Amino acid sequence: MNPVGKPGKTGSLMPVETALARLLEMADASRIVERERLPLAKVQGRVLAEDLVATLDLPPWPNSAMDGYALALADWKGEPLPVSQKVFAGQFPEPLQPGTCARIFTGAPVPQGADCVEMQENAEVQGDERVRFIEPMKAGQNIRPQGQETTKGELILTAGTRLGPIEQGLAASLGRAELDVVRKVRVAVLSTGDELVEPGQDLGPGQIYNSNRVLLCSWLQRLGCEVIDAGILPDDLPTTRERLGQLQDVDLILSTGGVSVGEADFLGIALREEGDLALWKLAIKPGKPLTFGHFRNVPVIGLPGNPASTLVTFALLARPYLLRRQGVQDVEPLKFPVPAGFDWPVVGNRREYLRGRLEQGRATVYRNQSSGVLRSAAWADGLVEVLEGRTLTNGDEVNFIPLSDLLG
Repeated sequence: MNPVGKPGKTGSLMPVETALARLLEMADASRIVERERLPLAKVQGRVLAEDLVATLDLPPWPNSAMDGYALALADWKGEPLPVSQKVFAGQFPEPLQPGTCARIFTGAPVPQGADCVEMQENAEVQGDERVRFIEPMKAGQNIRPQGQETTKGELILTAGTRLGPIEQGLAASLGRAELDVVRKVRVAVLSTGDELVEPGQDLGPGQIYNSNRVLLCSWLQRLGCEVIDAGILPDDLPTTRERLGQLQDVDLILSTGGVSVGEADFLGIALREEGDLALWKLAIKPGKPLTFGHFRNVPVIGLPGNPASTLVTFALLARPYLLRRQGVQDVEPLKFPVPAGFDWPVVGNRREYLRGRLEQGRATVYRNQSSGVLRSAAWADGLVEVLEGRTLTNGDEVNFIPLSDLLG
């Protein structure tokens, strides 16, 4: 990465890190504390409301990691040993008889007195049914000790953990049939602009289909939110005030469009007149006119209306805010360095997030990075971060943020 003089001045534009820090501070101040108890099968994507503590040892007794033979090394002098019992998973064995071995299967409890399990591939069953061991052995071999995974009273998952299949499986292994989770965040989604028409309707002159509503509603559901579809706001200030005032029972109003400085940006006007603005105009591209404020004490995030701007700002700013409201601490997306597979000769005064993907270990970018081109994100598998005030030449290091992490 080649610096070109000093990083570009952003003027009144707020840096991305500052904006995110302020959003998370406000999210911390309005954490959702209500919880609900759900069956384990229904907690996918939800946030754990209390610590998960082990109520038993896992495994609860030493068990075999292999199909083979359990024996006591002190009793074995190198001679073949008779088999005194068979132990299957789900059975509890008798103590091992001295001078014998036990046929044992994976997951079965190890008999008391045995301190080694030899895999069946290293054992020979002779004609008299005794077993000869052909490789050196050591104590503890192929035995999973009691409490290897968890011990009773141990903290397993902390409150604020997002629950996925692995966490569900871990809770099941501890015998939990239900978990307490944070109640869903109630998010009202609305779009602004007379130019917007819902898919399936006929387009009039100057109109376009509303893609942002579907994008955000689907994404919010993935994040475990309760979505209230508030429809499209017309370009009319009294109607805007009325519709916003009807959304007093939600945790967040999430809008797209209507928050820049145009004469028809009535959402921004309504926030200024009947609420407050904590954030406005960020040093990010695409997505400069992001707004955070309150309308009659209800938090409002106003995303830019262009589809790629909506995607980038929701992913990097609104998504972390929503997760933190639910108590998740680690809310920033996965980011890792990769070589750039492109040149970027233009110095910008905003941090840019290019829609790109990895090809043979290098980040490549879509040919058209216009904020109105959602197709760029469908082609991409991540965002390529270009810092403000910098240029790139092929091979320079850039940060790559996978979409798979952002969408989950």
